[in-house]
Amino acid sequence: MPALVCVARIGAAHGVRGAVKLWTFTEDPFAVRRYGPLLTKDGKRQFEVAQAREAKDHLVATFKGVTTRDDAERLNGIELYVAREKLPATDEHEYYHTDLIGLAAVTAAGDVLGRVLAIHNFGAGDIIEIAPPKGTTLLLPFSNAVVPEVDLNGGRVVIELPQEIEGEDEEPSTSRPREGGDP
Repeated sequence: MPALVCVARIGAAHGVRGAVKLWTFTEDPFAVRRYGPLLTKDGKRQFEVAQAREAKDHLVATFKGVTTRDDAERLNGIELYVAREKLPATDEHEYYHTDLIGLAAVTAAGDVLGRVLAIHNFGAGDIIEIAPPKGTTLLLPFSNAVVPEVDLNGGRVVIELPQEIEGEDEEPSTSRPREGGDP
């Protein structure tokens, strides 16, 4: 089976004629209509978007063969995938998350930090999650400063660990201000 990439997730039923809320993970939300049949992760079921319209933060879509609210309710939570080769090529310095997950994470000196576990975006930009061989995972900004090199062919990302985190003191202060005036 070819590598699959998650492009959408079906949400709650919408109305009584089989429509569902559809959250897409593509740059163009309507791209899910151009990929042909969308598959479940195991590849056993496929869905073809019949109609889609834009809503607040998602699409309202109908799938061929889904005509009732009951049918639509049974689809809630299903993630939809396409074969990786159906996706458009990326521009330079653009990557699909699926291409990054599993890559080795190393320092510029070649020290192993771990493997890329996930890419997250909580609203303020992409975060790269690295699982070290032992210990706690690292969550770092996925920026050019922290990730200066992505080598897909070499199977690695180079990480420049930040020297300090803003707001953290290197050592706790032991001096106290004098009372009643300037130090």
